[in-house]
Amino acid sequence: MSMSGAGGADGAGGTRGPRERLVVIGADAAGMSAASQARRLRGPDELEIVAFERGHFSSYSACGIPYWVGGDVVERDRLIARTPAEHRARDIDLRMRTEVTAVDVAARRVRTRDVGSGAESWTAYDKLVIATGARPVRPDLPGANAPGVHGVQSLDDGQALLDTLARARGRRAVVVGAGYIGVEMAEALIKRGYEVTVVNRGSEPMSTLDADMGRLVREAMEGLGITMAGGAEVTKVLTGQDGRARAVATEDAEYPADVVVLGIGVRPETGLARAAGLPLGAHGGLLTDRAMRVRGHENIWAGGDCVEVLDLVSGQQRYVPLGTHANKHGQVIGTNAGGGYATFPGVVGTAVSKVCDLEIARTGLREKDARRVGLRFTTVTVESTSRAGYYPGASPMTVKMLAELGTGRLLGVQIVGREGAAKRVDVAAVALTAGMTVERMTALDLGYAPPFSPVWDPVLVAARKATAKIRAGAS
Repeated sequence: MSMSGAGGADGAGGTRGPRERLVVIGADAAGMSAASQARRLRGPDELEIVAFERGHFSSYSACGIPYWVGGDVVERDRLIARTPAEHRARDIDLRMRTEVTAVDVAARRVRTRDVGSGAESWTAYDKLVIATGARPVRPDLPGANAPGVHGVQSLDDGQALLDTLARARGRRAVVVGAGYIGVEMAEALIKRGYEVTVVNRGSEPMSTLDADMGRLVREAMEGLGITMAGGAEVTKVLTGQDGRARAVATEDAEYPADVVVLGIGVRPETGLARAAGLPLGAHGGLLTDRAMRVRGHENIWAGGDCVEVLDLVSGQQRYVPLGTHANKHGQVIGTNAGGGYATFPGVVGTAVSKVCDLEIARTGLREKDARRVGLRFTTVTVESTSRAGYYPGASPMTVKMLAELGTGRLLGVQIVGREGAAKRVDVAAVALTAGMTVERMTALDLGYAPPFSPVWDPVLVAARKATAKIRAGAS
């Protein structure tokens, strides 16, 4: 990501032109980062900024919702980075509870509806930022929309779930799906004192990992008392006489539930973009160039969970909805909309999570990803410890590494372990971004002291083993 400052004058000979209007759709990470960065570069006398948000909150951490539900974060407002009032104090006209219902690209205007009154109006723009985020996947099944069934994507969703938990008569919860949200919500509900069953279509949780690493996650979840139903396809949500969810059914079983949480994942919220004729990719996300400008549209940018991004390892477009990316997108968009220049080069797919004290991390490609793009690769798995084995508190750690045959290029790393495991993936993320080989990784000058690492860091042990395996195959 590169950035530069903006010029202060518009038009020939340094003469200022009329004030431009930047309209932002969506007031979370990408949208308000873009608005704030554009405001830093251009004052209100040059650039009017109007932002629309259909929800009740702005600039909040959706990633923190499971920890709020689980009680680790006591107050909802601790997840809010900047309130609407704080944005308005910076000369950003943020209009809450206002939904954008249409984008007229030809006329450069958006139609809005006040959620409370239903009143509609049009707002013209010179520049447009689409940051509509994502929506939870809600399966098209009987009962999926019944009261007591919750997706968890926004603070409004989190509050609705907490309200249901406060009213629930029983203490049984079913989580559908075992991705990041599903796993984190299962732990949150265990902390709330619920009996939790996770129903997952895959044989192992965390499909972002290879199955052999996902097995370690399942074992940890079962150790927490979570019932894991793997290889199970949900067929319907059963409801009681009051119309509320009472159980989740698969072809083979029924799992009683006083609350159902959907952790199947999210999809880009691009209905507005589709209706406006803007380009979408294979995953349903908006397509942009490196400046986060919507392809073919000079005055429209998009960022956050509604866009697809370039995978720097595979070279293909990918949908990776993460707050880290959304904030970077916003900075790039705001710089460009404010008259500067910045780019977002792409991602390597780094993500971390946890189940109780078990830390889970991945970056780069899984085995099936590498096969799908036609790469020849080898894998190694090593067992190591988080600290020197003799130092108190050393805990086991499993590292799996993928490397390309022939070139030795690092393709991906997955790590499962206790304290100190997850953030080690950052070393691999940097190596992937730099296009390093596993052999070159073995010489990395990483920090060492017994309280922090064995003399050979687990990631480097995996790199050594991968290097030896590639050499043996090449000879």
